[in-house]
Amino acid sequence: MPRVNLEGSSSIVTGGASGIGEATARQLAEAGSKVVIADLNEERGAQVAKEIGGVFVKCDVTKTEDADAAVAAACALGPLRACVNSAGIGMPMRTITRDNEPMPLEKFDLIIKINLVGTFNVLSRAAAAMAKTEPMDADGSRGAIVNLASCAAFDGQIGQASYSASKAGVAGMTLPIARDLSASGIRVNTVAPGLIDTPIYGEGEEAEAFKAHLGQSVLFPKRLGSGEELAFTVMECITNPYLNAEVIRMDGGIRMPPK
Repeated sequence: MPRVNLEGSSSIVTGGASGIGEATARQLAEAGSKVVIADLNEERGAQVAKEIGGVFVKCDVTKTEDADAAVAAACALGPLRACVNSAGIGMPMRTITRDNEPMPLEKFDLIIKINLVGTFNVLSRAAAAMAKTEPMDADGSRGAIVNLASCAAFDGQIGQASYSASKAGVAGMTLPIARDLSASGIRVNTVAPGLIDTPIYGEGEEAEAFKAHLGQSVLFPKRLGSGEELAFTVMECITNPYLNAEVIRMDGGIRMPPK
């Protein structure tokens, strides 16, 4: 069985304006797919979309109407065959403060809503559109969904209760959703990155020194991973027709310490 051919297809990448999402969008475009960059960053998102011959859609992943708009934009470009959910945020905060005050519940809720509920919102709507397409092969394959979790789903650090819970939720729903969508010929996998060099670390000499220090805790190679390297694994999940229902750590072998 050959790899999935993405020529003439469309795809959606949430958080596609930067980092892992951008790297994945570029690789999808290189594979022949017309990519919808679904992001809140209009300026950067539109720029990336223009560079790869795709389309930008402003998208708050927690809003069903925004998810529907991204799906509609993709379907207008060709049969929807791939959806990559990489939009997410982190907001470190301990369960109780140093003054013994509880974390405001709205802060915990916000992370869950964007990282977990937002991922499900977009994937469910993308899956509904994929299910209506003609099968690509004799197996009845119609597409693939890849969600981004984090090694924090397994090795959550101090201050990561909300983030770890959200990413563990993404990992935990991989198998049941893959089972749900199997009748429609749609595969679902999750990639769990470790320390990845994205814009979250900032720029300049100080940022580079900080990243070099972080990289020393990686088993091998002793550096941060790149968005491109993560995208390689995302693309494997999309184009390998037998890869399904897996949660794959991409972290250079790191196991995160408490802090």
